[in-house]
Amino acid sequence: MSGPRSPRRPLVAAAGIAALGVAALGVATPPAAEGATRAKAPARAAAWTWRLPPNFPTPRVPRTNPMTQAKVDLGRFLFYDRRLSGNGTQSCSSCHVQSLAFTDGRARSVGSTGEVHPRSAQSLANVAYNSTLTWANPSLVRLEKQLETPLFGERPVEMGVNDRNRARVLARFSRDRAYRVRFARAFPRSRKAVTWPHIGQSIAAFQRTLISGDSRYDRWLDGRARMTASEKRGAELFFGERAECHHCHGGFNFSEQVTYAGAVETNRTFRNTGLFNIDGAGAYPEPNRGVFELTGRPQDMGAFRAPTLRNIAVTAPYMHDGSVATLQDVVDFYAEGGRNVPDGPNAGDGRASPLKDPLVSGITLNDQEKADLVAFLGTLTDRAFLTRKSISDPFRRR
Repeated sequence: MSGPRSPRRPLVAAAGIAALGVAALGVATPPAAEGATRAKAPARAAAWTWRLPPNFPTPRVPRTNPMTQAKVDLGRFLFYDRRLSGNGTQSCSSCHVQSLAFTDGRARSVGSTGEVHPRSAQSLANVAYNSTLTWANPSLVRLEKQLETPLFGERPVEMGVNDRNRARVLARFSRDRAYRVRFARAFPRSRKAVTWPHIGQSIAAFQRTLISGDSRYDRWLDGRARMTASEKRGAELFFGERAECHHCHGGFNFSEQVTYAGAVETNRTFRNTGLFNIDGAGAYPEPNRGVFELTGRPQDMGAFRAPTLRNIAVTAPYMHDGSVATLQDVVDFYAEGGRNVPDGPNAGDGRASPLKDPLVSGITLNDQEKADLVAFLGTLTDRAFLTRKSISDPFRRR
Protein backbone atom coordinates (compact mmCIF):
# COMPACT_ATOMS: atom_id res chain seq x y z
CA MET A 1 0.00 0.00 0.00
CA SER A 2 1.43 3.35 -1.01
CA GLY A 3 1.84 6.28 1.36
CA PRO A 4 3.14 6.89 4.87
CA ARG A 5 2.38 4.50 7.71
CA SER A 6 -0.53 5.60 9.85
CA PRO A 7 0.32 6.22 13.52
CA ARG A 8 -3.09 5.08 14.69
CA ARG A 9 -5.51 2.22 14.12
CA PRO A 10 -8.78 2.83 12.29
CA LEU A 11 -12.12 1.87 13.81
CA VAL A 12 -12.55 -1.12 11.48
CA ALA A 13 -9.25 -2.70 12.41
CA ALA A 14 -9.88 -6.04 10.76
CA ALA A 15 -10.39 -4.35 7.41
CA GLY A 16 -6.98 -2.68 7.44
CA ILE A 17 -8.48 0.73 6.67
CA ALA A 18 -5.91 3.53 6.36
CA ALA A 19 -6.57 6.34 8.86
CA LEU A 20 -7.31 9.73 7.34
CA GLY A 21 -8.66 13.02 8.64
CA VAL A 22 -9.72 16.61 8.15
CA ALA A 23 -8.76 18.46 4.97
CA ALA A 24 -7.33 21.94 4.83
CA LEU A 25 -5.57 23.93 2.16
CA GLY A 26 -1.95 25.05 2.34
CA VAL A 27 -1.67 28.80 2.89
CA ALA A 28 1.00 31.40 3.45
CA THR A 29 0.39 35.13 3.45
CA PRO A 30 -3.16 36.37 2.73
CA PRO A 31 -3.84 36.82 -1.00
CA ALA A 32 -3.89 40.29 -2.49
CA ALA A 33 -7.21 41.90 -3.25
CA GLU A 34 -8.52 40.81 -6.63
CA GLY A 35 -9.15 44.35 -7.77
CA ALA A 36 -5.65 45.62 -7.07
CA THR A 37 -3.91 47.25 -10.01
CA ARG A 38 -0.76 48.63 -8.39
CA ALA A 39 1.63 46.89 -6.07
CA LYS A 40 5.33 46.85 -5.36
CA ALA A 41 6.73 43.37 -6.04
CA PRO A 42 8.46 41.91 -2.96
CA ALA A 43 12.14 41.06 -3.13
CA ARG A 44 11.41 37.56 -1.87
CA ALA A 45 8.17 35.58 -2.03
CA ALA A 46 6.67 34.46 1.28
CA ALA A 47 7.41 30.89 2.32
CA TRP A 48 4.63 28.36 1.84
CA THR A 49 3.13 26.37 4.70
CA TRP A 50 1.17 23.20 4.02
CA ARG A 51 -1.89 22.55 6.16
CA LEU A 52 -2.81 18.97 5.41
CA PRO A 53 -5.26 16.34 6.63
CA PRO A 54 -3.91 14.03 9.34
CA ASN A 55 -1.77 11.25 7.87
CA PHE A 56 -1.41 13.08 4.55
CA PRO A 57 2.29 13.48 3.67
CA THR A 58 3.77 16.67 2.30
CA PRO A 59 3.37 16.82 -1.49
CA ARG A 60 6.46 16.62 -3.63
CA VAL A 61 7.32 20.04 -5.09
CA PRO A 62 10.10 20.56 -7.67
CA ARG A 63 12.94 22.83 -6.56
CA THR A 64 12.57 24.80 -9.76
CA ASN A 65 9.01 25.77 -8.87
CA PRO A 66 8.71 26.40 -5.11
CA MET A 67 5.27 27.10 -3.68
CA THR A 68 4.29 30.68 -2.83
CA GLN A 69 0.90 32.24 -2.14
CA ALA A 70 1.35 34.75 -4.96
CA LYS A 71 2.08 31.98 -7.43
CA VAL A 72 -0.94 29.96 -6.28
CA ASP A 73 -3.18 33.03 -6.55
CA LEU A 74 -1.97 33.71 -10.09
CA GLY A 75 -2.44 30.06 -11.02
CA ARG A 76 -6.00 30.13 -9.76
CA PHE A 77 -6.89 33.07 -12.02
CA LEU A 78 -5.19 31.47 -15.01
CA PHE A 79 -6.89 28.11 -14.38
CA TYR A 80 -10.31 29.73 -14.67
CA ASP A 81 -9.53 32.23 -17.46
CA ARG A 82 -10.91 31.40 -20.92
CA ARG A 83 -8.41 33.76 -22.50
CA LEU A 84 -5.82 31.03 -22.01
CA SER A 85 -7.27 29.05 -24.93
CA GLY A 86 -6.41 29.85 -28.52
CA ASN A 87 -9.92 31.00 -29.45
CA GLY A 88 -10.75 32.39 -26.01
CA THR A 89 -13.66 30.00 -25.43
CA GLN A 90 -12.32 27.51 -22.90
CA SER A 91 -10.37 27.48 -19.65
CA CYS A 92 -8.75 24.63 -17.75
CA SER A 93 -11.87 24.61 -15.59
CA SER A 94 -14.05 23.84 -18.61
CA CYS A 95 -12.90 20.23 -18.36
CA HIS A 96 -12.17 20.31 -14.62
CA VAL A 97 -15.26 21.53 -12.75
CA GLN A 98 -14.93 21.98 -9.00
CA SER A 99 -18.39 20.63 -8.12
CA LEU A 100 -17.51 17.44 -10.02
CA ALA A 101 -14.17 17.02 -8.20
CA PHE A 102 -12.50 18.76 -11.15
CA THR A 103 -13.84 16.40 -13.83
CA ASP A 104 -16.42 17.44 -16.44
CA GLY A 105 -19.19 14.84 -16.27
CA ARG A 106 -18.65 13.75 -19.88
CA ALA A 107 -17.75 10.32 -21.14
CA ARG A 108 -15.15 11.99 -23.33
CA SER A 109 -14.00 15.58 -23.03
CA VAL A 110 -14.48 18.22 -25.73
CA GLY A 111 -11.71 20.66 -26.65
CA SER A 112 -11.92 24.36 -27.41
CA THR A 113 -12.43 23.73 -31.13
CA GLY A 114 -15.18 21.18 -30.55
CA GLU A 115 -12.99 18.13 -31.08
CA VAL A 116 -14.13 15.16 -29.00
CA HIS A 117 -11.28 13.54 -27.13
CA PRO A 118 -10.74 9.80 -26.94
CA ARG A 119 -10.63 9.86 -23.13
CA SER A 120 -12.41 11.38 -20.16
CA ALA A 121 -11.07 14.17 -17.97
CA GLN A 122 -9.49 12.80 -14.81
CA SER A 123 -10.13 14.28 -11.39
CA LEU A 124 -7.59 16.80 -10.13
CA ALA A 125 -8.37 16.02 -6.48
CA ASN A 126 -5.02 15.35 -4.78
CA VAL A 127 -3.24 15.50 -8.13
CA ALA A 128 -0.13 16.64 -6.24
CA TYR A 129 0.25 13.05 -5.00
CA ASN A 130 -0.05 11.31 -8.38
CA SER A 131 3.00 9.36 -9.52
CA THR A 132 1.93 9.87 -13.15
CA LEU A 133 -0.54 12.41 -14.44
CA THR A 134 -2.54 10.95 -17.31
CA TRP A 135 -4.47 7.78 -18.03
CA ALA A 136 -1.60 6.03 -19.79
CA ASN A 137 1.67 7.95 -20.05
CA PRO A 138 4.37 6.75 -17.64
CA SER A 139 6.68 9.64 -18.59
CA LEU A 140 4.45 12.52 -17.48
CA VAL A 141 5.27 12.87 -13.80
CA ARG A 142 5.39 16.65 -13.25
CA LEU A 143 2.44 19.01 -13.46
CA GLU A 144 4.55 21.69 -15.13
CA LYS A 145 5.35 19.34 -18.01
CA GLN A 146 1.94 17.69 -18.22
CA LEU A 147 0.27 21.08 -18.63
CA GLU A 148 1.97 21.49 -22.00
CA THR A 149 -0.25 18.74 -23.44
CA PRO A 150 -3.63 20.43 -22.94
CA LEU A 151 -2.18 23.84 -23.77
CA PHE A 152 -0.22 23.07 -26.93
CA GLY A 153 -1.33 19.59 -28.01
CA GLU A 154 -2.82 19.17 -31.48
CA ARG A 155 -3.86 15.49 -31.41
CA PRO A 156 -6.37 16.08 -29.97
CA VAL A 157 -6.77 19.85 -29.68
CA GLU A 158 -7.62 20.90 -26.12
CA MET A 159 -6.79 24.53 -25.31
CA GLY A 160 -5.71 25.11 -28.89
CA VAL A 161 -2.60 27.24 -28.35
CA ASN A 162 -0.24 26.80 -31.29
CA ASP A 163 2.64 28.48 -33.11
CA ARG A 164 0.24 30.76 -34.97
CA ASN A 165 -1.52 32.19 -31.94
CA ARG A 166 0.93 31.62 -29.07
CA ALA A 167 2.20 35.22 -28.96
CA ARG A 168 -1.32 36.60 -29.31
CA VAL A 169 -2.62 34.52 -26.39
CA LEU A 170 0.29 35.58 -24.19
CA ALA A 171 -0.35 39.23 -25.09
CA ARG A 172 -3.85 38.97 -23.62
CA PHE A 173 -2.21 38.69 -20.20
CA SER A 174 0.75 41.02 -20.70
CA ARG A 175 -1.67 43.81 -21.72
CA ASP A 176 -3.85 43.26 -18.65
CA ARG A 177 -2.64 45.53 -15.85
CA ALA A 178 -4.03 43.37 -13.04
CA TYR A 179 -2.31 40.31 -14.48
CA ARG A 180 0.99 42.18 -14.81
CA VAL A 181 0.82 42.88 -11.07
CA ARG A 182 0.00 39.27 -10.25
CA PHE A 183 2.86 37.95 -12.41
CA ALA A 184 5.28 40.43 -10.81
CA ARG A 185 4.26 39.27 -7.33
CA ALA A 186 4.56 35.61 -8.29
CA PHE A 187 7.94 36.01 -10.02
CA PRO A 188 9.55 39.05 -8.39
CA ARG A 189 13.10 38.27 -9.57
CA SER A 190 12.20 37.97 -13.25
CA ARG A 191 12.69 40.89 -15.62
CA LYS A 192 10.01 39.46 -17.88
CA ALA A 193 7.33 37.92 -15.69
CA VAL A 194 4.57 37.18 -18.21
CA THR A 195 5.89 34.09 -19.97
CA TRP A 196 4.60 30.65 -20.90
CA PRO A 197 6.91 28.87 -18.43
CA HIS A 198 5.57 31.09 -15.64
CA ILE A 199 2.00 30.34 -16.68
CA GLY A 200 2.75 26.62 -16.42
CA GLN A 201 4.48 26.99 -13.06
CA SER A 202 1.62 29.04 -11.61
CA ILE A 203 -1.15 26.70 -12.70
CA ALA A 204 0.87 23.72 -11.42
CA ALA A 205 1.28 25.44 -8.05
CA PHE A 206 -2.47 26.05 -7.86
CA GLN A 207 -3.21 22.44 -8.78
CA ARG A 208 -1.01 21.21 -5.94
CA THR A 209 -3.36 22.95 -3.49
CA LEU A 210 -6.37 20.88 -4.61
CA ILE A 211 -6.17 18.72 -1.50
CA SER A 212 -9.18 16.59 -0.60
CA GLY A 213 -9.34 14.61 2.64
CA ASP A 214 -12.48 15.59 4.58
CA SER A 215 -15.06 13.06 3.44
CA ARG A 216 -17.62 11.57 5.79
CA TYR A 217 -15.47 8.45 5.90
CA ASP A 218 -12.51 10.52 7.11
CA ARG A 219 -14.65 12.16 9.77
CA TRP A 220 -16.05 8.79 10.81
CA LEU A 221 -12.53 7.53 11.40
CA ASP A 222 -11.96 10.51 13.67
CA GLY A 223 -15.23 9.91 15.52
CA ARG A 224 -16.89 13.04 14.12
CA ALA A 225 -19.48 11.41 11.85
CA ARG A 226 -21.63 8.33 11.51
CA MET A 227 -21.81 5.62 8.87
CA THR A 228 -24.76 3.39 8.18
CA ALA A 229 -24.63 -0.36 8.66
CA SER A 230 -24.54 -0.77 4.88
CA GLU A 231 -21.63 1.66 4.51
CA LYS A 232 -19.67 -0.16 7.23
CA ARG A 233 -20.24 -3.51 5.55
CA GLY A 234 -19.09 -1.95 2.29
CA ALA A 235 -15.90 -0.73 3.97
CA GLU A 236 -15.22 -4.25 5.29
CA LEU A 237 -15.60 -5.63 1.79
CA PHE A 238 -13.50 -2.90 0.19
CA PHE A 239 -10.55 -3.41 2.52
CA GLY A 240 -10.96 -7.15 2.86
CA GLU A 241 -9.55 -10.02 0.82
CA ARG A 242 -12.85 -10.99 -0.81
CA ALA A 243 -13.39 -7.86 -2.89
CA GLU A 244 -9.69 -6.83 -2.77
CA CYS A 245 -10.45 -3.30 -3.96
CA HIS A 246 -7.70 -1.87 -1.75
CA HIS A 247 -4.91 -3.50 -3.77
CA CYS A 248 -5.39 -0.92 -6.55
CA HIS A 249 -7.18 1.75 -4.52
CA GLY A 250 -5.47 1.76 -1.14
CA GLY A 251 -3.57 4.20 1.04
CA PHE A 252 -4.54 7.69 2.10
CA ASN A 253 -5.48 8.65 -1.47
CA PHE A 254 -7.29 5.43 -2.46
CA SER A 255 -4.86 5.01 -5.34
CA GLU A 256 -1.85 2.78 -5.88
CA GLN A 257 0.06 5.44 -7.82
CA VAL A 258 1.20 7.76 -5.05
CA THR A 259 4.26 9.91 -4.48
CA TYR A 260 5.16 12.59 -1.95
CA ALA A 261 8.14 14.44 -0.49
CA GLY A 262 10.68 11.95 0.78
CA ALA A 263 9.06 8.90 -0.79
CA VAL A 264 11.69 6.21 -1.28
CA GLU A 265 9.75 4.24 -3.86
CA THR A 266 7.21 5.42 -6.43
CA ASN A 267 4.59 3.07 -7.87
CA ARG A 268 3.82 3.62 -11.55
CA THR A 269 1.68 0.57 -12.21
CA PHE A 270 -0.78 0.47 -15.12
CA ARG A 271 -3.34 -2.33 -15.42
CA ASN A 272 -5.53 -4.00 -18.03
CA THR A 273 -8.92 -4.59 -16.41
CA GLY A 274 -10.60 -6.56 -19.18
CA LEU A 275 -12.71 -3.72 -20.49
CA PHE A 276 -12.16 -4.87 -24.09
CA ASN A 277 -10.89 -7.93 -25.96
CA ILE A 278 -11.77 -7.27 -29.58
CA ASP A 279 -9.52 -9.89 -31.19
CA GLY A 280 -9.43 -12.64 -28.58
CA ALA A 281 -5.84 -11.67 -27.80
CA GLY A 282 -6.66 -8.73 -25.52
CA ALA A 283 -6.73 -5.86 -28.02
CA TYR A 284 -8.36 -2.53 -27.16
CA PRO A 285 -9.84 -0.21 -29.82
CA GLU A 286 -7.70 2.55 -31.31
CA PRO A 287 -6.69 5.15 -30.24
CA ASN A 288 -7.44 4.02 -26.71
CA ARG A 289 -4.99 1.16 -26.27
CA GLY A 290 -3.39 2.41 -23.07
CA VAL A 291 0.35 2.47 -22.48
CA PHE A 292 0.73 0.39 -25.67
CA GLU A 293 0.08 3.58 -27.69
CA LEU A 294 3.46 4.89 -26.48
CA THR A 295 5.57 1.78 -26.05
CA GLY A 296 4.25 -0.62 -28.70
CA ARG A 297 4.90 -3.48 -26.29
CA PRO A 298 2.21 -6.18 -26.47
CA GLN A 299 2.07 -6.51 -22.69
CA ASP A 300 1.10 -2.82 -22.39
CA MET A 301 -2.09 -3.24 -24.42
CA GLY A 302 -5.08 -1.87 -22.48
CA ALA A 303 -2.96 -0.80 -19.50
CA PHE A 304 -4.33 2.29 -17.77
CA ARG A 305 -3.76 4.03 -14.44
CA ALA A 306 -6.11 3.31 -11.54
CA PRO A 307 -7.42 6.74 -10.45
CA THR A 308 -8.14 7.88 -6.91
CA LEU A 309 -11.55 6.90 -5.57
CA ARG A 310 -11.87 10.05 -3.52
CA ASN A 311 -15.06 11.87 -4.59
CA ILE A 312 -15.81 8.99 -6.95
CA ALA A 313 -19.58 9.36 -6.51
CA VAL A 314 -19.53 12.73 -8.33
CA THR A 315 -17.16 11.83 -11.18
CA ALA A 316 -19.36 9.62 -13.40
CA PRO A 317 -19.15 8.22 -16.02
CA TYR A 318 -16.23 5.91 -15.34
CA MET A 319 -13.19 4.30 -16.97
CA HIS A 320 -10.76 5.99 -19.36
CA ASP A 321 -13.43 6.28 -22.06
CA GLY A 322 -16.46 6.91 -19.87
CA SER A 323 -18.04 3.68 -21.08
CA VAL A 324 -19.28 2.58 -17.64
CA ALA A 325 -22.15 4.79 -16.53
CA THR A 326 -22.68 4.31 -12.78
CA LEU A 327 -20.93 3.09 -9.64
CA GLN A 328 -23.33 0.16 -9.61
CA ASP A 329 -22.12 -0.70 -13.10
CA VAL A 330 -18.50 -0.42 -11.94
CA VAL A 331 -19.10 -2.86 -9.09
CA ASP A 332 -20.88 -5.24 -11.47
CA PHE A 333 -17.96 -4.98 -13.90
CA TYR A 334 -15.36 -6.01 -11.32
CA ALA A 335 -17.62 -8.67 -9.87
CA GLU A 336 -17.77 -10.21 -13.36
CA GLY A 337 -14.00 -9.98 -13.76
CA GLY A 338 -14.22 -7.80 -16.86
CA ARG A 339 -16.77 -6.98 -19.54
CA ASN A 340 -18.33 -8.89 -22.40
CA VAL A 341 -19.22 -6.65 -25.36
CA PRO A 342 -21.71 -8.80 -27.30
CA ASP A 343 -21.76 -7.00 -30.65
CA GLY A 344 -20.50 -4.08 -32.68
CA PRO A 345 -16.96 -3.12 -33.72
CA ASN A 346 -15.63 -3.60 -30.18
CA ALA A 347 -17.26 -6.99 -29.59
CA GLY A 348 -15.31 -9.41 -27.46
CA ASP A 349 -15.18 -10.93 -24.00
CA GLY A 350 -12.80 -8.92 -21.83
CA ARG A 351 -13.27 -11.44 -19.05
CA ALA A 352 -11.25 -13.91 -21.12
CA SER A 353 -8.50 -11.49 -22.10
CA PRO A 354 -5.02 -13.02 -21.76
CA LEU A 355 -3.70 -9.54 -20.90
CA LYS A 356 -6.10 -8.87 -18.04
CA ASP A 357 -4.50 -8.17 -14.65
CA PRO A 358 -4.69 -11.18 -12.30
CA LEU A 359 -6.34 -9.01 -9.62
CA VAL A 360 -9.40 -8.62 -11.88
CA SER A 361 -10.47 -12.21 -11.46
CA GLY A 362 -14.12 -11.80 -10.53
CA ILE A 363 -15.82 -11.60 -7.13
CA THR A 364 -18.81 -13.54 -5.88
CA LEU A 365 -21.12 -10.86 -4.44
CA ASN A 366 -24.85 -10.86 -3.84
CA ASP A 367 -27.03 -7.83 -4.54
CA GLN A 368 -26.83 -6.57 -0.96
CA GLU A 369 -23.05 -6.75 -0.93
CA LYS A 370 -22.86 -4.83 -4.18
CA ALA A 371 -25.16 -2.18 -2.73
CA ASP A 372 -22.96 -2.02 0.38
CA LEU A 373 -19.86 -1.35 -1.71
CA VAL A 374 -21.62 1.44 -3.61
CA ALA A 375 -22.81 2.90 -0.29
CA PHE A 376 -19.26 2.93 1.07
CA LEU A 377 -17.87 4.59 -2.05
CA GLY A 378 -20.42 7.35 -1.51
CA THR A 379 -18.84 8.17 1.86
CA LEU A 380 -15.60 9.21 0.10
CA THR A 381 -17.16 12.46 -1.16
CA ASP A 382 -15.56 15.59 0.33
CA ARG A 383 -18.36 18.17 0.17
CA ALA A 384 -16.16 20.96 1.50
CA PHE A 385 -13.67 20.36 -1.30
CA LEU A 386 -16.42 20.63 -3.92
CA THR A 387 -17.41 24.10 -2.66
CA ARG A 388 -14.21 25.53 -1.14
CA LYS A 389 -14.01 29.22 -2.02
CA SER A 390 -10.19 29.41 -2.11
CA ILE A 391 -10.07 27.02 -5.10
CA SER A 392 -13.24 28.25 -6.80
CA ASP A 393 -13.70 30.47 -9.86
CA PRO A 394 -12.43 33.97 -8.91
CA PHE A 395 -14.34 35.52 -11.83
CA ARG A 396 -17.74 34.30 -10.71
CA ARG A 397 -19.93 36.89 -9.07
CA ARG A 398 -21.30 35.79 -5.71
